Amino acid sequence: MFIFMDESGNFAKDNHERYFVIGSFTVGDQRRTSKAMRSWFREKYPRKMCKQSEIKWSSSGISDDLRLRTVKRIAQMDIRVRYGYLLRKNIPERYRRKGKLNSGILYTNIICEVLESYLPTDEKEIRIFCDRRSLKGMTKKQFESSITAHLLPLCSPDTRIEVEMIDSTINPNIQIADWICGAYIQYLEGRSGGDEFYKALKNSILGTREFFTSDL
Repeated sequence: MFIFMDESGNFAKDNHERYFVIGSFTVGDQRRTSKAMRSWFREKYPRKMCKQSEIKWSSSGISDDLRLRTVKRIAQMDIRVRYGYLLRKNIPERYRRKGKLNSGILYTNIICEVLESYLPTDEKEIRIFCDRRSLKGMTKKQFESSITAHLLPLCSPDTRIEVEMIDSTINPNIQIADWICGAYIQYLEGRSGGDEFYKALKNSILGTREFFTSDL
């Protein structure tokens, strides 16, 4: 099993977004989705844009119509999507120390709980890829080890788990995760076209979870 994950929004940055979203999907053949995403960008996007290292949901110069067609193409790739999200104002005080947010621990815990939703499974090898990001108070290696340690007790003894933070510019599947995040936060925030983006992905969504709804 291959699981790819990305996020949209910020925990503490003062901006217009109310939500923070983790988007993930699983697929049996990662090469197929990677090739399909590359082909779509190459065929449907301007040549100048295709020369960029990646085309993100938030990239400028993309119309809502092209975004919607891209989301619909992603939904045709037979991926299975799971989301986790939270209202930033609901982040519990236990994640703060001396008024500062411990974003590394918060991010890691949310990732763990989203991944739990894929379990139990009969798969004997689970490979998890997250977009590389800076984690306050935690190294990349510590993050990867923490996820593995959390999931192993939930799996059969012979299950192999690998967790890796990777650069999205070199992995089209992480770029797919970026797009499913962008589509969902557009829906949550009530922005233009959000309902259509959600409708396009709806049949691919296996589950969603909102964090910290009452634990304030």
